[in-house]
Amino acid sequence: MRKLDLGCGRAAMRWFNRNDHVTYENPEGHTFSLYLRGGTGTFRLDGTHMSGWPGACCLMPHGQSSTWEITSPFEFVHLYLPDREARRLFAETFDRDARLMSLPELTFADRPELAASLRLLAKAAEAGDPLLGEEAMAEIVRRAFADSRPVGTLKGGLAPHARRRVTEFIEAGLGGSLRLRELAEIAHLSEFHFQRSFAASLGVSPSAWIAHRRIERARTLLRAGEPIAGVAVACGYSSQSHLTRAFRDATGRTPAAYRALIDGARRMEEPVSSV
Repeated sequence: MRKLDLGCGRAAMRWFNRNDHVTYENPEGHTFSLYLRGGTGTFRLDGTHMSGWPGACCLMPHGQSSTWEITSPFEFVHLYLPDREARRLFAETFDRDARLMSLPELTFADRPELAASLRLLAKAAEAGDPLLGEEAMAEIVRRAFADSRPVGTLKGGLAPHARRRVTEFIEAGLGGSLRLRELAEIAHLSEFHFQRSFAASLGVSPSAWIAHRRIERARTLLRAGEPIAGVAVACGYSSQSHLTRAFRDATGRTPAAYRALIDGARRMEEPVSSV
């Protein structure tokens, strides 16, 4: 088994199984899976009686129970996304209300583009490469959520124009101090109603959204080679040690370790000069 921590409760896992009976009761979060090898001896007992196959995709939405019978060896890769994180990613990726996110259940589906992204995730898990894992996860989210369609009429939450104004204000102010009162004023709401509306529309609280955007900016600046102390200032952290704690909590590694991974990946990509 190979596990790759992608931060914020997100994880990739590449593993094997054989001759097993597995039941998932109301599991937390969403699971995206791809059969890499085998699968013809795997059956879902509470749904279709079809068996799996190499290249088959499965998507089990948050809270979806299922029971599986496994009669022969197979290898597959999973991406685990907590529901709150999935909704935040949806809102961030598509600039749409998080409540519009819709993930259809898939069992042994033929989805070549999604399968290609999951294969990339399997490669990242095998290599222990979080940078490649993050790239693969972004593609999986884009491909899996692209077909989400509005369902019914949304009540509450932030109006689309208010959501964009608030998120743009946050993005522009990541290097400074952001206050709830300022954000609520932009949306023309009380602080209490703003917090509830923001969480409904973006999947997480204002503070959680800001914390994530600061980490994402820090990643970008670290990849660009900026000094860690300068990254801390540009991302609104009170000190380099503050950045280090927040970055490690979100990603599982320090900024220095993240930069070392980047440098190592770049050296691997450099052409070997002939003598």
